[in-house]
Amino acid sequence: MRLRSWVVSLTIAVTFLVAPVVAKDPCVSGPQVGQRPGPYSFLVASGPERGQPTCYVCSTADKPAVIVFARSLSDPLAQLLVKCDEAIAKQPKDTMSAWMTVLGEKSVGLDELGKWAKQKGLKAVPVGVFDDPVGPPSYKIAEDADVTVILFVEKKVVANFAFRPGELDDAAVRRVAEEFSRLARKPERK
Repeated sequence: MRLRSWVVSLTIAVTFLVAPVVAKDPCVSGPQVGQRPGPYSFLVASGPERGQPTCYVCSTADKPAVIVFARSLSDPLAQLLVKCDEAIAKQPKDTMSAWMTVLGEKSVGLDELGKWAKQKGLKAVPVGVFDDPVGPPSYKIAEDADVTVILFVEKKVVANFAFRPGELDDAAVRRVAEEFSRLARKPERK
């Protein structure tokens, strides 16, 4: 009986020691704070550039911008994009931008993605598809990242958020939206 009690105690102790090690570290994906987001083109599914390969990074200059990379479509992702859309609508025209790039041409078709964006009410945030599930090579999007959000201004990343499947929830959407709102409120430098 004493041996059994000792084994149970040891099992409990080992469980508490190992549990923190097994817990997932935060997902790290894409260029980090201080780094430069590189140019890349993707096929746009919505907005004026629909059907054209476009590089929005190339046209942002020093303006604030948000890139959202996604491997799947979800309601929380739509909520995040709507928040970006609303923030852009509050700004003077062409002073900031945001777009979403779905990774992997087989994950969602261009027409389907365009319909999804319209259904979700996106107006100022174009969406499109990058034909490789790995993403633009210089971005180093993590394999386990379902959604990667990169905020940058003056060609430097100022915030980065990465979420594994199921991690982008209401609280995460609020955190990213708050950071995007702070970026939108920063005065333009001259």
